[in-house]
Amino acid sequence: MNAQAPQAASLGADIRALRKARGMTLADIAAQLDRSVGWFSQVERDMSEPSISDLRKIAGCLGVPMSMLFAHQSAPAEEQGYVVRAGSRRPMGSGEEGLIEELLSPDLTDDFEMVHSTFAPHSQMQEPANRPTQEVGYMVSGRLNLLIGGREFSVGPGDSFRIKHEPYQWSNPHDEPAVAVWVIAPPVY
Repeated sequence: MNAQAPQAASLGADIRALRKARGMTLADIAAQLDRSVGWFSQVERDMSEPSISDLRKIAGCLGVPMSMLFAHQSAPAEEQGYVVRAGSRRPMGSGEEGLIEELLSPDLTDDFEMVHSTFAPHSQMQEPANRPTQEVGYMVSGRLNLLIGGREFSVGPGDSFRIKHEPYQWSNPHDEPAVAVWVIAPPVY
């Protein structure tokens, strides 16, 4: 018996995974979009293609940057769902705070996501985040200051840390970039 490769993730599959991770129903999103539940269901099943305006509204409902919905790169068929090449990572966010993030996971359909984060020198998170997630980070290079649940930490290469349903902030007051790999459950991007 031949084991079949998992079906490549699609825009619809990622939208469905993000919606479910936020505890939203088809009806919740359809109402916010002023569209029918049937139409949104077809988008999630890749049977209907949303317009740019629809994608902007969907990203807003899900609280993700629009780049997450645009950046579906075509990987060779034998690699889809398995491998993400360095030059094909999906960018996330705008980088305005000095943080550049890229999705390391092949898609958003797992119970977690892996993210590659580069923190620019002398950058910092402007507002604390408090997500309903469990996150573990591993420092690849550079140093990062963290404020997690009111406690301060400084982490460097080889160090790891966990954030579990508590407010956090980061800063890189140093002269070189800091690079970390994060595992986040459930997916939030």
